Amino acid sequence: MTWNLDHTTDTPAGTVAWGSAGSGPPLVLAHGWPWSSVSWHQIIPTLAKTHTVYWHDMPGYGRSEKRADQPTGLDVQGQVFAQILRHWGLDRPRVVAHDFGGATSLRAHLLHGAEFDRLVLMNVVAMRPWGSEFFDHVGRHIGAFIGLPPHIHEAIVRAYIDGALVTDLAADDTEALVAPWLDEAGRASFYRQFAQADERFTAEIEPHYCEVRCPVKIIWGEADPWIPLDHGRALHALMPGADFETLPGVGHLPQLEAPKAVLSALADVLEN
Repeated sequence: MTWNLDHTTDTPAGTVAWGSAGSGPPLVLAHGWPWSSVSWHQIIPTLAKTHTVYWHDMPGYGRSEKRADQPTGLDVQGQVFAQILRHWGLDRPRVVAHDFGGATSLRAHLLHGAEFDRLVLMNVVAMRPWGSEFFDHVGRHIGAFIGLPPHIHEAIVRAYIDGALVTDLAADDTEALVAPWLDEAGRASFYRQFAQADERFTAEIEPHYCEVRCPVKIIWGEADPWIPLDHGRALHALMPGADFETLPGVGHLPQLEAPKAVLSALADVLEN
């Protein structure tokens, strides 16, 4: 498997695990919630043929540090994203962002001075309102969920992830997505993400989407159960100069549900 996490970098939000592969123009992959960088593993080998591809697990996610009282909101993730680009020595990388990675990369760009050569936003959290009824419910009752027995917690994680999809994943992919949330630190961090979710972190940047300083392409799985296609169209209206492409029959996790379709949609924006 080309995907790996064999490097670490310290940040104010905790130690971040990261990896890279390939050669060519720098390309950074930004994952979302409740995912981790392993969500990119099917498309990394192809992208690494033409790019030096970088990825990391956000603080509180995947194999990065998870600790009590750790700040992991989108405000912090935007700062960390800008910082890790500097650590990698990347001045104007190409960026492909998914889910919360969208708000993370947009905050890094619009608030923290990160410059991109081009930006792809795929089924991103970038427009209010966001979060399902379950998302809101957990955020209001964190204490009750943190104390659940491990087997019930695991069932919740699996059901939550399954609710994002319209296409069954390979069993190994599902296990890779679920695993980081099952040990003691992962269980606490899973619910901490609900507690720290706050729509004001997108509200701060929504009025500035017309000020993005690089070419943008928006890609959207049309059947996304979490973030409807209407949100993608609304985002496009705020970025009228962006390219916009939809993926029929694809849910919220296109890079694992339909990796060939994603690579095809990326080809035009990454080929030069």
